[in-house]
Amino acid sequence: MSGRRRLDWLGLTPEPERELPTAVAALRASSHGASVGPPLHDLAAEERRRVERLILRGSRHSWLRYLAEVTDLVTGVAAGSRSGDRAAALLAGEVVLDHHRMLIGLPGPGYGRTAQDRTALERAVRTLRTHTTTGAGR
Repeated sequence: MSGRRRLDWLGLTPEPERELPTAVAALRASSHGASVGPPLHDLAAEERRRVERLILRGSRHSWLRYLAEVTDLVTGVAAGSRSGDRAAALLAGEVVLDHHRMLIGLPGPGYGRTAQDRTALERAVRTLRTHTTTGAGR
C-alpha cells in the first residue's frame, strides 16, 4: 500500500459531512456577534466547501485536525468560555463524538489520537444536553 492514500476513514459515516457545516457555521457566527460578518447561509456554504475539500483532497490527519477544531468550538460553548448557539454545539458535539467512537474499528492511530477529544466531548455533550433541554444557560 506504499505510496497510496488510505481511504478507509471516508467510510465511517456521512453525518459529519451532512450535519457539521451548518452547526459549525452557527458556532463561528455566534463568536463574531449577530450583526457582524456574512449571513449564516453564506458561512454554512463556506463550511460545506471546506468539508468537501477535506473529503476529496484531504487525509485522515487533516480530517481529524478539522474535527479537533470543531471539538474546541463545542467544548468552549459548553464551558461558557465562548459564546455560541448551544443547540448547534450539542449537535456538532454529538456528531464528532459518534465519529470518534467509530474510529476504534479502523486501523491506525485515530482512535488513540482522539482519546482526549472523546473525553472532552463526552463532558461537553452531557453539559449541553442538560442545559439545552432544561433551557438553562442560554
